Amino acid sequence: MSRNFELMQKIDIDRKSRASRTFEPALQLNDGNNNGYTHRQPAGEKVLRLVQQIFLHQTQEPPRVVVFAGIDRGNGCSEICASVAETLAKDAGRPVCLVEANFRSPALSELFGTTNHHGLTDALLQEGPIHSFAKLVTQDNLWLLSSGTLAADSPSLLTSERLRERLDELRRDFDSVIIDAPPLVRYSDAIVLGQLSDGLVLILEADSTRREAVSVAVANVRSVKVPILAAVLNKRGLPEKYI
Repeated sequence: MSRNFELMQKIDIDRKSRASRTFEPALQLNDGNNNGYTHRQPAGEKVLRLVQQIFLHQTQEPPRVVVFAGIDRGNGCSEICASVAETLAKDAGRPVCLVEANFRSPALSELFGTTNHHGLTDALLQEGPIHSFAKLVTQDNLWLLSSGTLAADSPSLLTSERLRERLDELRRDFDSVIIDAPPLVRYSDAIVLGQLSDGLVLILEADSTRREAVSVAVANVRSVKVPILAAVLNKRGLPEKYI
């Protein structure tokens, strides 16, 4: 039995009451053919499949606010969030907001070649409609709410009641909200965000993510009853197959 298979066995995708939903246990991305994500390049078939499984091919109401979190740092979570958000905005033809809630190591502004000022932290501290803090980054209805102005105490903003209010506003203004969160084994931010969302997608790195880390992360997510919608096995260098 391969190490990757053992890892994926530890993750039971939570279908809640939606018996008709069929998520693949894992999708592999970045099969070693590129060195990084560039948002101007079209997303691959695997990203499209992930988008369809979670957001589009549902017999019941699909999740609208979804948190993406790596098990540990360097699992490629930000790149996957960006690719999923772009694909969803293009294929669904509805407004999508990509939210950078990873205040520990923000990367989305650089990925999209835009500025990071006037973002989520500013929206949590200032008044004004949420749209005024977001940036339209593609012609396909994709908006980016970058992390914004960061300070040493910025992560504490994620536990404020103001965050709930702003996420409710995002839910009203956008059809889908994709949230990029810090890694699960290092911080509790993704758990806090997950409790305000419709579910969480786990990002694992092939041949790197430790079984013990997966067990701890999944247990923490389940302990607060956050649905695990899917798991992505990233950076796998072998030919594509489902685990």
